Amino acid sequence: MIMRAKIRLGLVDSGVSDQQRHNVCADGRFTAKGYQAVRPDLLGHGTAICGIITDHAPDILLYNAQVFDDRGVTTAANVAAAIDWLVRKQVDIINLSLGLRHDRPVLAAACGRAHKAGIIMVASTPAQGAKTWPAAYPGVIRATGDARCGSDEISFLDSTQADFGGCPRAIDGSGTPGGASMGAAHISGQIAAYLHRGQDKNTLWHWLVSRANYIDLERRTF
Repeated sequence: MIMRAKIRLGLVDSGVSDQQRHNVCADGRFTAKGYQAVRPDLLGHGTAICGIITDHAPDILLYNAQVFDDRGVTTAANVAAAIDWLVRKQVDIINLSLGLRHDRPVLAAACGRAHKAGIIMVASTPAQGAKTWPAAYPGVIRATGDARCGSDEISFLDSTQADFGGCPRAIDGSGTPGGASMGAAHISGQIAAYLHRGQDKNTLWHWLVSRANYIDLERRTF
């Protein structure tokens, strides 16, 4: 099997742990004051998301874009700045295990630039309720948590809320709350592993659908 060069994955989240920094090749913190040096992951969310992704794809090159403050709050402008930075870094995938309640032009424009650059974006979306952004933008894979899915499983939901579902749990069994966030990370990790095997981005959607363990909300494929 032909392996391609290491996959570059952008993590837009609360950061990573010291133990995970061996995967990081560039990082930055994006705040209202602009680009700053990163801080430790005080929330633990990004650490859990990174753990999921690297469990599926341990050889990725990680670009750590820290956007959350100490309360777990961010803004559309901060997320947009992180996405634009990752576009300049020419990443292959951006994982956005987050959801904002309102559509903002600055975020829509940044996602549009990433999509135009051919970057795969995976964003978390709630399984029910109001839609969130950036998951709701065109060109973004909408991923949620699906309790039916194990770590290596995918569901093809094709619903008004989500395209795919993934395991809603962290790898370490820590119980870190996530649901949709964790589901998105499992999807991103499996995509990174798929690309690392030398597969074409243009076949990605078909591959995800073809390997789904569950279809819609009820049916199992085997």
